[in-house]
Amino acid sequence: MDSEVIVVHANEAPPTSWDAAVFLAGPLPRSADVPAWNRDAVAFFQEQWRHDGRLVVFTPELREGVLADYTGQADWESRWMHAVDVIVFWVPRDMATMPALTTNIEYGAWVASGKVVFGAPPTAPKNEYLRHLAEANGVPVRDTLADTVRAALAQVGTGAHRTEGERTVPLQVWATDSFQAWHRAQRAAGNRLVSARVEWTFRVGPARDTVFYWAAHVEVHVADENRVKSNEVVLSRPDAAQVALYRPGRTLDDTVVVLVREFRSPATTVDGFVHELPGGSSTRHDPTAWAVDEVREETGLVLDADRLRPLGARQVAATVSAHRAHLFAAEITGAELDWLRARQDVPGGDGGGSERTWIEIATYADIRDQRLVDWATLGMITQALAD
Repeated sequence: MDSEVIVVHANEAPPTSWDAAVFLAGPLPRSADVPAWNRDAVAFFQEQWRHDGRLVVFTPELREGVLADYTGQADWESRWMHAVDVIVFWVPRDMATMPALTTNIEYGAWVASGKVVFGAPPTAPKNEYLRHLAEANGVPVRDTLADTVRAALAQVGTGAHRTEGERTVPLQVWATDSFQAWHRAQRAAGNRLVSARVEWTFRVGPARDTVFYWAAHVEVHVADENRVKSNEVVLSRPDAAQVALYRPGRTLDDTVVVLVREFRSPATTVDGFVHELPGGSSTRHDPTAWAVDEVREETGLVLDADRLRPLGARQVAATVSAHRAHLFAAEITGAELDWLRARQDVPGGDGGGSERTWIEIATYADIRDQRLVDWATLGMITQALAD
């Protein structure tokens, strides 16, 4: 596939597929006597995009002879700013010719999105607060238009091919394993993504550049029903691995199960803690390896991977989140159970202060009858003990 840059002007429809997309946001001149920076930015993108595939550059500049429709253009800008991979804010503010008042509003709406690059000449006035917000939100800041374009291309990388409704999923979400798993499942069922609007991302890492959670308002064509479902939000995160550690009793009710207690903010339990199986999420691709690590981290118990019995992966709450839990079971010895009992007052966790867990030991009957765990965890425990 050849390298191609397509420029889409205000109120125009973009091509039906692309590999990367950027939006040029910033002030437009109020007079034809003032040169528009957008054209220079487009030229830089045309010079510097060298990857195979199609880069689409959206510019709010009107083509000659196109009637300006402010309301329609505002809707056009909002739609495609949501869809693109990077929004380039270049703010060469001039209080007489380009005061950039609307730009301030747009920038405030997008600065925390994780897909903004900010640039401005050092001499441009009244950009101090915009620079402060950029620093607070991990936004790259550049002093020249050429460097700002380079920063945008660095975020795009080689892109990823998307067509039709897939174009509305920015790279930061498209590239996550959790989105790809959801999308594969929909396609395998014969369904088609009509459109998506990413409403929220929760990003982690030193530069806050790794999307951990995402939420997207989606429209999906449901093949079996020949209709479009458009009133739901898909929420997802990396898959989890959960381990049911148990010591068999005389009956199922007498079987002892190892839980961990941890404060989690969404909990609506009497004590404010969640009571669950040892486990957690990881971006690694080997659930068995991270299951072993989670047991060690949260309980202190070191298990060989071959002691884990895999029970498959399922969604945990299919009407709420697309992520899955990979369930494992491991029978522990009497000595290991005694060792864990002795550690019930010893906190576990990641050691960084964000996670603190406490071992709890209960029979299956107590877990069920005293409502110690949520429905999903009860189901996992039941599956592990019945298998």
